Formats: sequence, C-alpha cells, structure tokens
Amino acid sequence: MGEYTPSMSRPTKFENNRYVGDKRKQVVYDLDLAGSDPEVAAAIEELLASERFAAFGPDTLAEARNRGYRPHRSIRRNEAAAAAEA
Repeated sequence: MGEYTPSMSRPTKFENNRYVGDKRKQVVYDLDLAGSDPEVAAAIEELLASERFAAFGPDTLAEARNRGYRPHRSIRRNEAAAAAEA
C-alpha cells in the first residue's frame, strides 16, 4: 500500500470510511482530521504501514466504541471544541 499523506485522498482501502482503528492499541482515528492534524496524519501513515488496522461497520464512532476502541485524543479535542462553539 502506498504512503498516505493528508493532501491526497483517503487511503484506497478506506476511501468510503471515516474511522480506522489500530488493533495494537485499540485506538480509533478520524481520517477527516488527518488533513488538519499532523500527529493524526503520522499515526495513520504508521498504522497503514503496519497493516494492523480495522474498519467498522457501520462506520461510526459509536461502533468503534462498541468494539472496545478508544477515540484518539484528536477526536476528543475536536468534540470539545465543537461543544464549546455550541
């Protein structure tokens, strides 16, 4: 699989997904945040290289949580910022 960079479209295996999980750490990442957060982009690139990722069906954060995955801190920051704006 090719290298993932935020300026590119989503990775081929996840072009129709928003969330991708790291099976090693049980952490879920939001692909939508990769373009604005270099930490997330680097983590996703490393995860795809390791080939230890998971997709969720349905593709929701709730489903990832149901499977025991914790949201990455970037998701929590994004949720907190959205709540503060509301």
